[in-house]
Amino acid sequence: MTRLPAARGGATRRTASEHGSAAVQTAILFPVVLLLIFGIIQGALWFHARNVALGAAQEGVRVASAEGGASGADRAHEFVRDLTGGTLIRDLDVSESATGEAVTITVTGKAPSLVPGVSGVTVRQSATAPVERFTEVGP
Repeated sequence: MTRLPAARGGATRRTASEHGSAAVQTAILFPVVLLLIFGIIQGALWFHARNVALGAAQEGVRVASAEGGASGADRAHEFVRDLTGGTLIRDLDVSESATGEAVTITVTGKAPSLVPGVSGVTVRQSATAPVERFTEVGP
């Protein structure tokens, strides 16, 4: 039986002081990896809540800007409730402001948080559109 020469540089041998170093490295690195994963998921939840709020504001302003339009704030509430079941954006607040020329819908709320007891990041999105109105064209 022929023996192979030992690898140079000490790659195959460990000294007594290095035993268990992989476990220590894993114990230090694992919480960092978990924190990174939770941060990515939390960011995705915030981004999704922000997009839903913007969609609700746009839908509300579309309804409110139509000639003889209904309440845009009510439509924005319905949009969030229908799309997410009302669970994605907590503390939902929809405000509507209109001038003779334009209407603005603002949707504000909190994105969900992965950490229990911690309130989510505030989400605020607005949409503005001109008010449609009938005008007579001269002869």
